[in-house]
Amino acid sequence: MHLLSFNWNPSDGIDLGFYTIQYYSLMFVIAFVVGWFLIKSIYKNENEDLAKLDSLFIYMVLAILIGARLGHVIFYQSELFVDDPLSVFLPISTKDGFEFTGFRGLASHGAAIGVIIAMYIYSKKVMKRSILWILDRVVIPVAFGAIAVRFGNFMNSEIVGKPTNSEYGVVFEKLGEDFPRHPAQLYEALGYVFVFIILYYIYRKTEKRNQLGYLFGLFLVLLWSVRFIVEFFKKSQEGFEDMLGNTLSTGQWLSIPFIIAGVYFMMKSSKKKLA
Repeated sequence: MHLLSFNWNPSDGIDLGFYTIQYYSLMFVIAFVVGWFLIKSIYKNENEDLAKLDSLFIYMVLAILIGARLGHVIFYQSELFVDDPLSVFLPISTKDGFEFTGFRGLASHGAAIGVIIAMYIYSKKVMKRSILWILDRVVIPVAFGAIAVRFGNFMNSEIVGKPTNSEYGVVFEKLGEDFPRHPAQLYEALGYVFVFIILYYIYRKTEKRNQLGYLFGLFLVLLWSVRFIVEFFKKSQEGFEDMLGNTLSTGQWLSIPFIIAGVYFMMKSSKKKLA
């Protein structure tokens, strides 16, 4: 008995006649909108001034987009800084003539670094609180956003998995293929569903939210562990993994420091409780 496979060849987006809404862009919009409502409910629960949400939204959008794009270029396509510098921040390519490409190539590791930097600035200029206080709370909507982004990758037939060498899997017809691969994007999205549920439950139902850095540390451990495991099923995205003997993927090497940092913050959190 063979497990089933199915062919996957969705349209480029939702055609409105005058404009086509790209699925990947739609997933980003959903992530930011749902994330805004999640953090709003958290601010209400903490009796925080909701006016501060406007600044937070701007900081998060810029941090995620700029950080994710820079992360991708630095870790996976560093040659663009020389070959096509305009494409680093603009949705165009000028390498082989002018072409509008849309924003392609976003790295979650870069987004994570961007968010941490942005939240440090936000905590100092707007919240007047410890950066760990805000990080403990924004990781909840960020975890939801990770689900939406990976589903968007699946809709775009990108960041695909390795061939299953069986009848199980997804045939990504958009890639011109006729053999099944692991739907690695869905594996990762499912893993992030559990990360989101765990973080939300602990914040709402336990006192761990009062231990500065605990939720942030747990987020780092859970999310990057999911990423590390799923990388075993992903097609290589190249990067610098060949320089380290191809023992692990670039994504796995980049995940290890985040996991270690997460363990550190969780261990230290008991010594940093809210008054």
